[in-house]
Amino acid sequence: MASSPAPLADAWVEIVEYDPGWPALFDAERLLLQAALAPWLAGPVEHIGSTAVPGLPAKPVIDIMAPVHSLTGSMQAISAVAPWDYLYAPYKPEQMHWFCKPSPAHRTHHLHLVPLGSALWHQRLAFRDALRGSAELAAGYAALKRQLALRYRHDREAYTEAKGPFIAAVLARA
Repeated sequence: MASSPAPLADAWVEIVEYDPGWPALFDAERLLLQAALAPWLAGPVEHIGSTAVPGLPAKPVIDIMAPVHSLTGSMQAISAVAPWDYLYAPYKPEQMHWFCKPSPAHRTHHLHLVPLGSALWHQRLAFRDALRGSAELAAGYAALKRQLALRYRHDREAYTEAKGPFIAAVLARA
């Protein structure tokens, strides 16, 4: 009887202090992605997530959101970024094409191909901008992230889900 392959190891949830080099890492990747994704891009590639907020502790993974016209129309983009070690995963496929680089066990980048103008597109930018605009809000989010990283160190999905109420409250005020 054939056994199914073992699941890929996943990186632990670890929050580190803000690294002032994160914006440069994003810029370098943005240039690469703009070229690789040119046929599908519907606007500028954005730095999102906690690494996009100066001073905010974060998982040391650069989150990148690239706008596409549609998910079905950008299916070929999945293979276009593979030469740069972006691994596609069908995470929330009804909302985005999601990738990690270089592997689930050692992540340096996440790439989210999201339809321009979608609710997800607007929410991600609004949340980032709210954190950038309020030191008090960013400090509260940092404290929550540290607490949740301890609680869900080995469960990235639970960590992400547990941040949901905070994010929803911020977006309700935006």
